[in-house]
Amino acid sequence: MIPPQEASARRREIEDKLKQEEETLSFIRDSLEKSDQLTKNMVSILSSFESRLMKLENSIIPVHKQTENLQRLQENVEKTLSCLDHVISYYHVASDTEKIIREGPTGRLEEYLGSMAKIQKAVEYFQDNSPDSPELNKVKLLFERGKESLESEFRSLMTRHSKVVSPVLILDLISGEDDPELQEEVPLEHLPESVLHDVVRISRWLVEYGRNQDFMNVYYQIRSSQLDRSIKGLKEHFRKSSSSSGVPYSPAIPNKRKDTPTKKPVKRPGRDDMLDVETDAYIHCVSAFVKLAQSEYQLLMDVIPEHHQKKTFDSLIQDALDGLMLEGENIVVAARKAIIRHDFSAVLTVFPILRHLKQTKPEFDQVLQGTAASTKNKLPSLITSMETVGAKALEDFADNIKNDPDKEYNMPKDGTVHELTSNAILFLQQLLDFQETAGAMLASQETSSSATSYSSEFSKRLLSTYICKVLGNLQLNLLSKSKVYEDPALSAVFLHNNYNYTLKALEKSELIQLVAVTQKTAERSYREHIEQQIQTYQRSWLKVTDYIAEKNLPVVQPGVKLRDKERQMIKERFKGFNDGLEELCKIQKAWAIPDTEQRDKIRQAQKSIVKETYGAFLNRYGSVPFTKNPEKYIKYRVEQVGDMIDRLFDTSA
Repeated sequence: MIPPQEASARRREIEDKLKQEEETLSFIRDSLEKSDQLTKNMVSILSSFESRLMKLENSIIPVHKQTENLQRLQENVEKTLSCLDHVISYYHVASDTEKIIREGPTGRLEEYLGSMAKIQKAVEYFQDNSPDSPELNKVKLLFERGKESLESEFRSLMTRHSKVVSPVLILDLISGEDDPELQEEVPLEHLPESVLHDVVRISRWLVEYGRNQDFMNVYYQIRSSQLDRSIKGLKEHFRKSSSSSGVPYSPAIPNKRKDTPTKKPVKRPGRDDMLDVETDAYIHCVSAFVKLAQSEYQLLMDVIPEHHQKKTFDSLIQDALDGLMLEGENIVVAARKAIIRHDFSAVLTVFPILRHLKQTKPEFDQVLQGTAASTKNKLPSLITSMETVGAKALEDFADNIKNDPDKEYNMPKDGTVHELTSNAILFLQQLLDFQETAGAMLASQETSSSATSYSSEFSKRLLSTYICKVLGNLQLNLLSKSKVYEDPALSAVFLHNNYNYTLKALEKSELIQLVAVTQKTAERSYREHIEQQIQTYQRSWLKVTDYIAEKNLPVVQPGVKLRDKERQMIKERFKGFNDGLEELCKIQKAWAIPDTEQRDKIRQAQKSIVKETYGAFLNRYGSVPFTKNPEKYIKYRVEQVGDMIDRLFDTSA
């Protein structure tokens, strides 16, 4: 059982809690009431806000849409203003660029081309949008004026800066062909780099925007003139240099004359030297044309559009090429005239030129690749003309050697080498420098099918045959000429001298090897002819030695007195010998045997025969009393006779 005090305390505790719970409950009720009130108020506020929001939305959406429209309108206005500015700018192009166009592009090409670009756009705008506008005519006129200024600037730049290439530079340029130490190309700057840049810019603009090709004509006319003048300047350089110093100057090739003959018969003093100069000049001009034309094409590739390059180049080189071809044809004409005059030394100018043209032809063909057929055919045509006239010269020379007349006044009185022989040998020796050229000339005239594809061996055989023909004609003519001499001995000396001269000349050069290609025994044949003439000459002394020959002498017995008949016979033999010896020595002293070796050989042989015969005669009759005046008949000692013969063929003795 719980004590009363504890129960009382517990009740009070419960009552206190109950009171607190009642208060809490009362508070909760009040709170709920307030919350309900607040909720009602909030619902009322939200309802009011929703109502207001709907009203606001209904008011704002039209405003927003109107704002969007306004923004769009603003953008359109801005675009319209921008377009108006752009359009208005076209109307200002003429006034903005007129000053620049009027002053021209010199010194400010890029700025000028920029202005031309603006004008072109204005032209395009007005053509598309306002073709009837007066502004279109303005900008069109301005564009045309600007284009004309660019064309004028192109011409001006090309004219002012295109310079003739100096002869010395050209000679340096072509010297590398044969000098291993000068293989590097000599650079040619036809136009300064800055000028070339402007020329190329104008060219491209005129092609792309100017729709103009006239500048290409301007280009080739100016460059053609410079090319032609450069080559003519080189030719003039040769003439001036040769007249002052005799040698064309070039630091790289101080004396380059490999294409000219080393010797020529000088018929007219000075003329052959001038021919050498003309030949050298022409040969160098041909090489110069090739090098300069190659250089011109390199320049042209930068300036002229690709599909116009070949045609423009063809036009550019015509004047210089025609000049070379005309000069070549003039050489052919001069050679024909020289053939008629039988001036074959002058015809020789064709040989080095033809050789050089054929050597240069591959480069020529490469340079002219892509040009018109008429241009390509010019060099082959000239080569054919030169081969024809060269072959004609060879043929006529051989005929001339055969038919040279036997003019008495033209024959050497001393029986020395005839001018015909020396000229013939000299001509043949000079052909050695041009063996392939001369052989090809002869081959070009062959009608056989093999002629079109003849080999070097074939042409060499033709040349050998030709040389043998000339030598054969010469031999026949000399034989005919020798008959002009009344004295058979002088005739023999004449033939001996000419045969010997010919043989020695053949042996000293390569002619003997060339002759041997078709005539193996030529050398032996000449030696036989020479020996035959020596024997003929020696027979002239028989009329001297026959007087004292043993077969014609009387037999004298020692101690037996001579009869009158025998004495008279011995006197006649001495007198005949003395008179014959004196006469022959006097006559033959004036004859000539230029070859020292041959002269000594003939003298020695004759001296040996005469001294031996005279010695035997003198030994037999020198002490025989056939006369009271022995000094009248025994005029010479044996050694004196030898000395007299030693003075034969010597006009100075």
